[in-house]
Amino acid sequence: MNASSLSIALSPFAVSQEDDTIDKSPKASHEQFPALVLAAGASRRMGRSKALLETGQGTLLDQAIRQARLMSDRVTVTTGAGYPLMRFRARVQPACWLPVADWGEGMAASLRAGVASLGAEAKGVFVLLADQPLLDAAALSAMARAARFMPGQPVAAEYSGRPGVPAWLPRWLWPEILALEGDRGASSVLLAAGATRVEIPGVADDVDTPLDWAAVRPRLSQTGPTTRQCRR
Repeated sequence: MNASSLSIALSPFAVSQEDDTIDKSPKASHEQFPALVLAAGASRRMGRSKALLETGQGTLLDQAIRQARLMSDRVTVTTGAGYPLMRFRARVQPACWLPVADWGEGMAASLRAGVASLGAEAKGVFVLLADQPLLDAAALSAMARAARFMPGQPVAAEYSGRPGVPAWLPRWLWPEILALEGDRGASSVLLAAGATRVEIPGVADDVDTPLDWAAVRPRLSQTGPTTRQCRR
């Protein structure tokens, strides 16, 4: 891993130098490595809640929670539009449902609320979206292992030259996340931090419009209830 030499932020979210080294425990605590699924958006381009779209094996949100569980058992789902209906429809339950009061602001509100909800023991957080159902399972598991090996190094999916989610946001980056506003995600923060970028098949297959869903849904029925496996 090509980790950058980055200073540790002097803030309530700072980690110690010891926390920035390899975690040698046999099984790192899921509380230390939680996952956050962002599902608070209004799905305006879709015209209805994306989270409630039926895949044949549950909802699109069920799929996202399954993906997050490949990385951690401590999964939090941020909610806004479509809540509490999405909770009642979910066949896969996260550890926590987190309503976001200002969800209408955009993605930054969900990121801020999600990060602020996590405990002091968290070394960082995995961030996923609710609308990328074809993410490669092996790649997600590899990212989870990388974060546990070097928790102080940001890791992000590669998007044609820019980092994005799924991503691992170390705790020392949280002050930057809490400063985000509007419909901004973590890409700019990850870029400035020199995040390690990894190829995750499926990141381009997001579901924003009815046309996207028409293209993705048949592929979901071919891959089954869990996230897609590597095909080589």
